[in-house]
Amino acid sequence: MAATGAGTPPTGGRILVVDDEPSIRAVLRAHLRRAGHAVRVAASGEEATRLLDAEPCDLLITDLKMPGMDGMALLRWCQRQHPGLPVVILTAHGTVDSAVEALKRGARDYITKPFDLDEMLRVVERTLHLGRVGRGHLHDPAGEPAILGRDPAIRRVRALIDKVAASPTPVLIAGESGTGKELVARALHARSTRAGAPFIPFDCAALPAADLGPELFGRARGAWPGSSSPRPGALELAAGGTLYLAGVDALPPPLQARLLAVLQEGRYRRTGGIRELRAEARVVASTARDLQQAVRAGAFREELYYRLAVIRVDLPPLRERAGDIEILVDHFADRFARRLGRRVRGLTPEARAALLAHPWPGNIRELEQVIERAVLLAEGDRIDRDALGGLGEAGAEPPPPPADEQLGLKEYVRVHTMRLERRRIARALAEAGGNVTHAARRLGISRKSLQVKMKEYGLRRARPPGSDDGSPPT
Repeated sequence: MAATGAGTPPTGGRILVVDDEPSIRAVLRAHLRRAGHAVRVAASGEEATRLLDAEPCDLLITDLKMPGMDGMALLRWCQRQHPGLPVVILTAHGTVDSAVEALKRGARDYITKPFDLDEMLRVVERTLHLGRVGRGHLHDPAGEPAILGRDPAIRRVRALIDKVAASPTPVLIAGESGTGKELVARALHARSTRAGAPFIPFDCAALPAADLGPELFGRARGAWPGSSSPRPGALELAAGGTLYLAGVDALPPPLQARLLAVLQEGRYRRTGGIRELRAEARVVASTARDLQQAVRAGAFREELYYRLAVIRVDLPPLRERAGDIEILVDHFADRFARRLGRRVRGLTPEARAALLAHPWPGNIRELEQVIERAVLLAEGDRIDRDALGGLGEAGAEPPPPPADEQLGLKEYVRVHTMRLERRRIARALAEAGGNVTHAARRLGISRKSLQVKMKEYGLRRARPPGSDDGSPPT
């Protein structure tokens, strides 16, 4: 719930339901299977740990009050043994406060008993969606955010984090998609005096506009039919800790105004409520857009921009810190080899050269996905060129143009325009996860026009591992 929001995702998740009441297990299993999910059930926390160790799942739904290992203890076990696994808490009306405490400790949402089946399915689908879009954070073996690299720009980022982490001042993190903005937000939290309090990520672009307000600010009792109890929003759950607003540029104008009031006055109301609440979370926001340009275009409130950007962290794209690629490659190869149980000890010189030559329009996120796939596909103890698939071939950056002094003005403009256009298209494809239709929409051109351009520039869409939008590759 409050961790983030989402639209309507595809079904088909692997769900484990844990409850000591047979009737609850039966009802949830039947309705979730009818919605297209694969469902297993467990009667206790102890049984759930055995099932999870034997076969992973995409979502855990657990009762809060159970004999033996209760829901809170199971949540803590999951955070140690299966970090990143989304957990939804089942709770009776009388124990909602305990469910809210579980949310502060890392659960994604809660469902009250007796539950409305439509609301339950919305919570499940939203949480599954958030699990899909939120995977893949870079951490060191101890679980702390690891901002790797020797590039001067990255050293400046680390120094700025150390300097401002302890302050309650808002921070704006700017950078292209995939550059590690949430990683920086988590590092700010981990190095602050708030480290023991919740870190609540909220994706401003993941929910329909009508749902953003209730998810961010909470909703009051009776805010609409069926809301019999109040629900805290992300801002309330982050009290004492950090609220991370990813894609803050996606907030519609009315919510920009409400967020500005929070930053100026330190108080807010739940959606549909009249009682004022204190805002006790530090706000860290991020954007992949040029917010100053959005201000000039009237799409983002100027006062809000200046409130958020008291401290601004600018993350460089990976192509501008090519010297760090090898460091990141070795880190990801080692991490995925351990996680996937593969005996991969490094890369062949040919594979390493291909990685260094690639322009990385999807930045660190793209690199991470490529290395995960390569570790899975590696035949021997080293990643070779074949394990990288088509990387660096049809989608590789074309050779540099002739020296500028050798070109006439018209040829100079044509050559450099083509290079800029190709990079923009490659980045849009990476940001859209290889979906040509979505990339065309981002670029403001038709799908057919994009396909012509891709063919002209030798670009192929790069799908994340295990993804498939149902359409043939182009």
